[in-house]
Amino acid sequence: MYKIWKKKSLTQLLAEASDDEKGLKKTLSATSLVALGIGAIIGAGLFSLTGIAASDNAGPAVVYSFILAALGCAFAGLCYAEFASMIPVAGSAYTYSYATMGEFIAWIIGWDLVLEYALGAATVAVSWSQYVTKFLHQLGIDLPNSMLHGPWDESAGIINLPAIIIVCLLSLLLIRGTKESAFLNNLLVVLKVTVVLVFIALGWSFINSANHTPFIPVNEGESMVSAGKMSFMEFFKSDYFGHYGWSGILRGAGVVFFAFIGFDAVSTAAQEAKNPQKGMPIGIIGSLVICTILYVLFAYVLTGLENYLNFKGDASPVTTAFAKTGYTFLNSALTIAIIAGYTSVMLVMLMGQSRVFYSMSTDGLLPKFFSDLHHKNRTPWKTNIVFMIFVSLFAGFVPVTDLGHMVSIGTLFAFCLVCIGVIVMRKSNPNAVRGFKVPFVPLLPIIGVIVCVGLMIGLPIESWERLAIWLVIGLAIYFFYGMRNSKLNKN
Repeated sequence: MYKIWKKKSLTQLLAEASDDEKGLKKTLSATSLVALGIGAIIGAGLFSLTGIAASDNAGPAVVYSFILAALGCAFAGLCYAEFASMIPVAGSAYTYSYATMGEFIAWIIGWDLVLEYALGAATVAVSWSQYVTKFLHQLGIDLPNSMLHGPWDESAGIINLPAIIIVCLLSLLLIRGTKESAFLNNLLVVLKVTVVLVFIALGWSFINSANHTPFIPVNEGESMVSAGKMSFMEFFKSDYFGHYGWSGILRGAGVVFFAFIGFDAVSTAAQEAKNPQKGMPIGIIGSLVICTILYVLFAYVLTGLENYLNFKGDASPVTTAFAKTGYTFLNSALTIAIIAGYTSVMLVMLMGQSRVFYSMSTDGLLPKFFSDLHHKNRTPWKTNIVFMIFVSLFAGFVPVTDLGHMVSIGTLFAFCLVCIGVIVMRKSNPNAVRGFKVPFVPLLPIIGVIVCVGLMIGLPIESWERLAIWLVIGLAIYFFYGMRNSKLNKN
């Protein structure tokens, strides 16, 4: 059993990153990597979660919630940046865990990343389908309900056909090549960022200061604790906690944290970066900083245009708020931006998943089938096809509510291991060349772990049960196939 704890040496990992005829093409510049990160981050979080967190938790102070969530992501982001500049190999957290904590932990995190990337893409595909349906309705085109919902949705249908179609189209594009996929992603990023900036610029002059008063709505439970009428533990267990006030800002940060999921997908493309030592830190940290600024400004304008209470139960708070400006003719443009945002998120998620399985296959933990590259495009096309089918099935038949929390818990688990990995690697390889170094190690990585674990604890118990079931399936595959075929163990 000692074999399962074997680690890959840094020399071996760097050798795998070399650009030869059998490897992945190095086509991504630092700008493309930043766009890749923005493409993965800006999506449902900006256009939907902002209104939910404002109405249910923080009010106008949802701005502070975004800042807190960004700080939590920043700790993990810094750790990802150090690893990506140090080990420019496809595979993201899987590869980093292999180098720091051994093959067994690497397998667990690689299998866990399916929850983030594959099911994340399926979740976004379902939301993409809903917005496309609304847009077609505005054009006078109505599709039959049976083709828009799966059999277990509230509005029971037969299959979510638009969701399946977009997953298939994007998967085929990824087979065509990384350069072509990055070009489309860049176009989509420019489109949605432009519309976000237009919303901020036009909406700013229509902000009603009354909607920002009070900026932090009063939490009655916090007032009772201050007056000695309730203990903190009673407050924590009560319905008051998380409903406005500072506890609402904290709960809101947990809600909008998932709006930042995706920046780590940049690290899966490390092996395809032209200059990974320089480009990867810029891509990861740059995309996170840009998106945080946009989120904060967007949230401030959104809650200034409309009273936060009016966003309760509103699936499209952006449209509701923008109606206050009088520029209603731009509503279609906003819808297009949302669709573009969802499309780029799916593109990056599908790309990230294929690269993780590619790395696991080259290590022998999965069949060689998953690391076969297209003879011309040098993309893991067979893996793309497998996940095209897998993601399509989930997007076409599984309700979006059952997918969301699985994505979140898988992501947070990956963040924890990457933060721990930085501490381990500083001890085991102190002299390794690092294009970027996390400051104040081990303090910042430890804070990152605490933040991520805290957010995991706040997730429903069903998320933990599904994670456990998924990991049991993964462990069975590892012990029956992966461990026996591991190239590292054979050597």
